[in-house]
Amino acid sequence: MWDTQTIDSIAQRLAGLLPADLAQARADFAANAREVLQAGLARINLVTREEFDAQRSVLQRTRAHLAELEQRLAELETLAAERGQG
Repeated sequence: MWDTQTIDSIAQRLAGLLPADLAQARADFAANAREVLQAGLARINLVTREEFDAQRSVLQRTRAHLAELEQRLAELETLAAERGQG
């Protein structure tokens, strides 16, 4: 999901907000920010793009099948009503 390069980049950008004369503080902050980001992202229930696309495909097929079944049910109800009146 989140590659370490992306997390490192975010941590470095955050550390870059600290003054340049605080080099050790920047390094410590970057390391801590990296750990916090990794821990936070690990708790989030995310799926990969491939998983999302697969589930979207399943949902589309299910919706199409449901529409077919609804149409078939309506036809059977009409047929049953005609037979009941006939």
